[in-house]
Amino acid sequence: MTLESQFPAQRFANEYGLVDGVAMHALHGDQFKIPPPVLKKHVDVGHFVELRLDSPRFSVHEEDAAHCVCPSCQGEASQPILSHEHPDSIAPAPRPALPARGWGEDFWVQVTEREGAFFAGVVDNWLVESRLHGLQQGDTILFRDDHLLAVHGSHRLQLVAQMDDADLKRLAEWLGEQHPE
Repeated sequence: MTLESQFPAQRFANEYGLVDGVAMHALHGDQFKIPPPVLKKHVDVGHFVELRLDSPRFSVHEEDAAHCVCPSCQGEASQPILSHEHPDSIAPAPRPALPARGWGEDFWVQVTEREGAFFAGVVDNWLVESRLHGLQQGDTILFRDDHLLAVHGSHRLQLVAQMDDADLKRLAEWLGEQHPE
């Protein structure tokens, strides 16, 4: 069975699902940054990528919304998102004593398989919201390249070194668009 044929059967409890980074970027622009397609093209087995799980069931946190700050842009957020700065296998993080509250959660996955736009990987963070969505550190997860929110910085030089001239040009153009001044 291909990853593409297995992907639709993947389910998480409480209506949790993977966040489509491309759609979020289209909706929020520079406030929701994702890697460019030319970088995603070179992600492969062994690389760490960041994904997000979230659920519409827990989209309103009236008591917290006034205090929510996006960890990436420091802007006001309407829903709290938990985040892990690095994969645990690179930099183990303390396990905070936070209650599961239905928040979204960014986490790192190490890619174990790739078939075109579809990936399989192993979750490499302890997840605060496991009790609600059922996904735990060490579990295998299936995802598409649209779900990639980031590629861990430890892989960037390797990814660029794999690029041909056309890809390097696309990367340079994308970088120029990020900082037009």
